[in-house]
Amino acid sequence: MCLAIPGKVLEIEDSVQPRMGRASFGGIEKRVCLEWIPDVKLGDYVIVHVGFAISKMDEEEALKTLELFREIDGALEELKIPEPEDHRGAPRPPGGEADAIR
Repeated sequence: MCLAIPGKVLEIEDSVQPRMGRASFGGIEKRVCLEWIPDVKLGDYVIVHVGFAISKMDEEEALKTLELFREIDGALEELKIPEPEDHRGAPRPPGGEADAIR
């Protein structure tokens, strides 16, 4: 499943190729590639997938989307759904590829 997140453009680096910048995702700042959106300006909201801004989004929709993510996070917290455990170091089930190598 793919998930793209709206972020507000805080900085644009025109002097590097590909064109890069910084965006805020509800207060968390990340470096993003802006190469695919040549008309992006400071303060614009962009949809970012795996570090690449893939389209612009109007501010109202971006803020609604971020609020929905917060609500989902709160609902998951209320349900007390445990985080997935780190699979490294976990025993492997028999019959897998690792058994074929041994």
